[in-house]
Amino acid sequence: MNDEKYIGLDVHQATIVVAVMDSTGKLVMESILETEAATILQFFAGLRGTLSVTFEEGTWS
Repeated sequence: MNDEKYIGLDVHQATIVVAVMDSTGKLVMESILETEAATILQFFAGLRGTLSVTFEEGTWS
């Protein structure tokens, strides 16, 4: 079983929009997080497997 996940983060000043896909490209989770370190760490702590992460931020982030 391949437990690889691909995570995209769209970072805004107050929130982060998160999308998580599995190794087949299926969307397995969408979420909106507060842009707070503790919230982000808690989110990632709940994920298992090999994680590949990319993010986009704007000038107001």
